[in-house]
Amino acid sequence: MSKFSKKKKGDLPAVNTASLPDIVFMLLFFFMVATVMRDNELKVKNELPVANQVEKLDKKDRVMYIYAGKPNIGYQVKFGTEARIQLNDKFADVSDIPAFIYAERESKREELRNSLTTALKVDKETNMGIVSDIKKELRKVNALKINYTTRIGDISMNQ
Repeated sequence: MSKFSKKKKGDLPAVNTASLPDIVFMLLFFFMVATVMRDNELKVKNELPVANQVEKLDKKDRVMYIYAGKPNIGYQVKFGTEARIQLNDKFADVSDIPAFIYAERESKREELRNSLTTALKVDKETNMGIVSDIKKELRKVNALKINYTTRIGDISMNQ
């Protein structure tokens, strides 16, 4: 018998996996950089009204968000079913808005402070009274650039 076996024709060579860790880490870094984490947990119902003339905000880093609507089901036991205001991750009163605006201004770079926009994300079933109270408080702190966030749609279909 022979000590050496002959190589069979047609065998495929083994797949080289040396570069596999490099590819995995490259994908990992890509997704870490490209993924945007959600800033706030939404505690209020926020079904936005529709509008047919909508403009998109250019620079999201210059926007402060104020949410208004009925608390979600998990929060209704503690906070009731009346419309509430949410600033960042907590419920707030209308009187808390000036402090929120000042804190948001301080957290931004100085050259951006004059160009900040306040975006109101108000549920479509929320009474306009709470919106006018929010606007009064915004006027007190000279936050006059206001954006009403809506969905694109046909107004006649929702009436």
